[in-house]
Amino acid sequence: MRGLLTVTSSTAVSGSDTAFDPTRGWRLHHQVAVRAEPFGALLYHFGTRKLSFLKNRTIVDVVNTLGDHPDARSACRAAGIDDAQQAPYLHALSVLAQSKMLVPQ
Repeated sequence: MRGLLTVTSSTAVSGSDTAFDPTRGWRLHHQVAVRAEPFGALLYHFGTRKLSFLKNRTIVDVVNTLGDHPDARSACRAAGIDDAQQAPYLHALSVLAQSKMLVPQ
């Protein structure tokens, strides 16, 4: 599965200093707003002014519930994504962490 996420930016922002680790707990940054859309959702970071498009509802469920789980893999499993299918979702979460949309718990 390709294309779960598109990130755009109106300002140049360096990547996160924290590398994404799917065995850690993650949550949305407190300055990120999520707006549901028919295709998935829009995420907007008020601090960095980055805009991300989540392109399906499964990744939206994962992102919205990350803070309720001990790690990213558990959040994927809870959204119905088995371990063998997690790679594109974990990649999307990694991109969100690099763009500071997600932060460690």
